[in-house]
Amino acid sequence: MTNLDDAQKKEVSDWIAQGLKLADIQKRLQSQFGLNLTYMEVRLLVDDLKLIPKDPPPKLEKNLDATPLPGSGASDRSPTPLAPDASGPDRAPLGQGKVSISVDALARPGTMVSGSVTFSDGQQAIWYLDQFGRMGLGPKQAGYKPSALDLQAFQQALERELSKLGY
Repeated sequence: MTNLDDAQKKEVSDWIAQGLKLADIQKRLQSQFGLNLTYMEVRLLVDDLKLIPKDPPPKLEKNLDATPLPGSGASDRSPTPLAPDASGPDRAPLGQGKVSISVDALARPGTMVSGSVTFSDGQQAIWYLDQFGRMGLGPKQAGYKPSALDLQAFQQALERELSKLGY
């Protein structure tokens, strides 16, 4: 994680107090301090400083990377958006928001960090962040979409794990 001096931390605090969005803070960190951080890194920095931005946290709505990861077993199916979908005759009951995640010791090729997730309904997927901070999710079952509670629990668990690892 990037270390800021006290004056820089105060600046970031002031920006949050002014209501700047994380994307704007990311731009200012680059222009004023020469720090080129991803959105996720800025989000973690703000969290480390115990600041609460006025904009709502971003939600994982869709898979931004249309290219499946090598070795993911997803090469024969199209990417799956992360938005939950309760439709479908064989849809499992909505999850209870209890997920377990793991972080790969060695990131998958083309990613910054990767791992796997098991959702509350037992469905599994791989997840990854690319070098631009974009999130991807590749379910093992074609067409699977996790519940909203599972997605929220996944985001929170992932943020905790990545924070522990210094991301």
